[in-house]
Amino acid sequence: MGEVNELNQRIEENLPLVKHIVFQVAVHFPRHVDREELARAGALGLVEAARRYDEDRGVPFDRFAAQRIRGAILDAVRAADWAPRSVRTLARKLENVEQRLATQLGRVPNTDEMAEALDMTKEELNRLQDRMFRSVVLALEHEVTDDSDEDLTLVDVLTDQNSIEPLEELEGRELRAYLRDAVGLLPERHRLVVVGYFLEGRTSQDLARFLGVTESRISQLRSEALLMLKEGIEAQYTGGRPCAEAEGGRVARRKAGYASAIGEASGWKNRVTEVRDEYAVPEEAPVPVVLI
Repeated sequence: MGEVNELNQRIEENLPLVKHIVFQVAVHFPRHVDREELARAGALGLVEAARRYDEDRGVPFDRFAAQRIRGAILDAVRAADWAPRSVRTLARKLENVEQRLATQLGRVPNTDEMAEALDMTKEELNRLQDRMFRSVVLALEHEVTDDSDEDLTLVDVLTDQNSIEPLEELEGRELRAYLRDAVGLLPERHRLVVVGYFLEGRTSQDLARFLGVTESRISQLRSEALLMLKEGIEAQYTGGRPCAEAEGGRVARRKAGYASAIGEASGWKNRVTEVRDEYAVPEEAPVPVVLI
């Protein structure tokens, strides 16, 4: 029991030594190397040192432990590094030359100056840098900085803004399916105006002549249709209860019936798989912007 207590005490008393060695060693590694991982490896090295320490050899524990801690940290870094040692050697050489030239010139050296100092051609230098860049592994949680005050990680800046997340894609399919069904369930004149104006690119004048009404009536029909579409589709996301100013009235019943018909027009599988019909809404079409 006494040996266990002595072992634990030795470890606890020398934990600051781990932090000190991590600080010394970390300056030689790139910024993306996780310092906490180094500290964990160092702590394991300290535990191993405490178990193997032999006072009879006359070596102070802190000196013995420092060697073990440093070795454990280096072993952990090598185990996590998939780049060959030759690349790391060249990288250190390149970094040393760059620092020396920067000190001499008072600025960052350009490619020609670096190539000359390394006795390489520009093409050879570019190939070397390419090998170095491909050997760097960054964690997605690695913090990056930009011109804003936001705290960003690597995953934030690597996100492809042109790609669509699966959930977003399914939501978009469902919304377009609701819109397709809602358009198909509009009263005939309202439907003809919406399809003609938004999907077929007809003008109000064309539609007025086709339906035998005035352009102002076409504008009125379009506004009424857009309101019906908006409330009917919103009802699918609010428990099937459309906005109505007169509960129990004829208008409210008509709106509720329209919203219910939209919900029953297609099964959920058909909505997310985008089964299309004559009222399908192409993605490039100028879909009414008043929708949710």
